[in-house]
Amino acid sequence: MRDIDLKTLRLFVAVCDCRSMARAAEQEHIEPSAISKRIAQLEDDLGVELLVRGRRGVQATPVGLALLEHARSAVFTVDRIVADAAAFSGTAGLEGHVRLIATASAIAEALLDDIASFMREPDNENIKVDIEERVSRDLVRAVRDGNASLGVCWDQADFEGLAQRAYRKDRLALAVYAGHALVGRPSLRFEQTLDFEHVGLPPSTAVHTMLQRAAARAGRTVAYRVIVSTFDAALRVVAANLGVGVVPIEVGRRSAVGADIVLIPIDDAWAERSFAICFRDFAALPPPSRRLVDHLQARAAAAGRAA
Repeated sequence: MRDIDLKTLRLFVAVCDCRSMARAAEQEHIEPSAISKRIAQLEDDLGVELLVRGRRGVQATPVGLALLEHARSAVFTVDRIVADAAAFSGTAGLEGHVRLIATASAIAEALLDDIASFMREPDNENIKVDIEERVSRDLVRAVRDGNASLGVCWDQADFEGLAQRAYRKDRLALAVYAGHALVGRPSLRFEQTLDFEHVGLPPSTAVHTMLQRAAARAGRTVAYRVIVSTFDAALRVVAANLGVGVVPIEVGRRSAVGADIVLIPIDDAWAERSFAICFRDFAALPPPSRRLVDHLQARAAAAGRAA
């Protein structure tokens, strides 16, 4: 079989998206007959039918849909390779490109503000920063495998030998509806929340694991009424009086403005968390990545002094 041509894959994706050879040809600035010939050759090379051609356009076959997923990934990967190469060569007008992966907790708090501060500095205005959200174990794997330069997550994660530097700290609090029975307490232990139904994040998140372990140490379990994907969604559920939720206190303070939510700090020692920036080797990082690490640490140190 001949090697699959990237241009053909790009045209195949366009045809599937447009569901029309003519519209795809117009979008890609090529003759419809040329697209048809390329895809026919791809079908011949693979020995399968990828598209069903009809009076109302074209539709991917089951095999075509399977190929479409791989084609999108291949085209995306190659486009990123070109963009990264352009960033380091300066042909795109960039001095550098940093790919950073962070957990939902880190993104929900100060990380985005810290990165925005970094990019506003004149010396960094030509540095591009890509941010992607992953759970801790996937984040560590991506950094370890070289798919990202930096990761930011809870410092109790298994870093699998990656180097780390300290970043910010946060404290967890219980978010409750304004009329809840717990309102009025200056603080509480997590065990005292277990008599109430919780709203929580998915089992793959570090917060979920932390709360499960804390409940187990108390000989209890967490009764989840609702599982949501973000802290903001959890706070909306709390505001509807459908459960209580453990959230970072700074996130809660931002979302509780104008809402019927009260935040009660959790006293347990584990409720004060520290985040870390991880990477394979600081000395081997490109200069833009090293500069970003230094900036994030400086912002965290300044915030600690202000507190």
